[in-house]
Amino acid sequence: MNISSNVTSLQTNQSFLNTTAKSIEKQSDDLSKNMTNLIVAEDVNTLNINAIKTQDEMLGSLLDIKA
Repeated sequence: MNISSNVTSLQTNQSFLNTTAKSIEKQSDDLSKNMTNLIVAEDVNTLNINAIKTQDEMLGSLLDIKA
């Protein structure tokens, strides 16, 4: 994966989080299902952020080596 695909994934997950949060506010769906979805989406966001940080560090190291 590259940084742009991780950023796209973060944007998609943010949209999902917003939709789920609105659903919880309306209390129209099953609360336990929505809370589970929020936890999963939060974990996916954390993984994507960690991947972006690692890719950024690797790119920085590569640029340092080349310089």
